[in-house]
Amino acid sequence: MKRVTRFSAEMAALLLSALMLSPVNAASASTKPVAVDIRNFAFSPKTLTVSAGTRVVWTNRDDEPHVVVSAGHQFESSHALDTSDSYAITFDHAGTYTYYCAIHPMMVGTIIVQ
Repeated sequence: MKRVTRFSAEMAALLLSALMLSPVNAASASTKPVAVDIRNFAFSPKTLTVSAGTRVVWTNRDDEPHVVVSAGHQFESSHALDTSDSYAITFDHAGTYTYYCAIHPMMVGTIIVQ
């Protein structure tokens, strides 16, 4: 009986260690969305550095609509975002993503994915 108990305890410890190191747990820790506010005809923050796999969420805080567009078609454009509307993209690949507002092209921002 002692032999089975020791084996069970060792197996439980091994399984627990494997679960803690599994890619599923590591990925879920890095999937917290990062916010970009659209306020006063500007993106805030203007430049954002994130890890690959990060979801970025733009939310329009202005009374005017805005459209998030990638300069170079690196990601899909948003629809016209009215006040309090949001748009999200998950950045899976490293690189620099420049974007702007299609309605107000002087509004520019950059996402740097590492």
